[in-house]
Amino acid sequence: MKKIILFGFALMFIHNLKAQLTVKEKCNAFVVDILDGKVNDLKATASNSDIKTKFPCFTAVDEEGGTSKCGSAVYFKDKDISFFTLRDYILIGEKFKGQLSIPLMGGKRGSFFKSLGNPKMKDDGWDAFATNYGIIILYYNAASKVNKIIMSTKNTTEISICE
Repeated sequence: MKKIILFGFALMFIHNLKAQLTVKEKCNAFVVDILDGKVNDLKATASNSDIKTKFPCFTAVDEEGGTSKCGSAVYFKDKDISFFTLRDYILIGEKFKGQLSIPLMGGKRGSFFKSLGNPKMKDDGWDAFATNYGIIILYYNAASKVNKIIMSTKNTTEISICE
């Protein structure tokens, strides 16, 4: 009889332990098409809701009409990628966890002519290249290697980057 009662209590506790477990939302792998300006078929003009639906593992959101200085955006801080939806650009950081169609990250400045052509604009720390969808801006570290990428549907005179 004692064994049956102990078995019943054990079943009750095991059931309660299962109830406390939660499953983390899974995200598709981030695949960036540099020449087409897309991340898994989402362009920089995608809405917050489209991005959150496609990638439910976002870490933060600034909704449209909020008080954020950068406007609406969806952040994936653990994957080092952000979608600035109000400003129509995608920011890819140095620690990006995903796949780039052209391996730009960590590439040496001046080695992208074959893929991107000549820069439309240059500065000490960045180059901006014209694309069929807008522009791509490559930022460089002190060693002249790419450490940040911005893809935008805007051109060099229209883009407004949040600093």
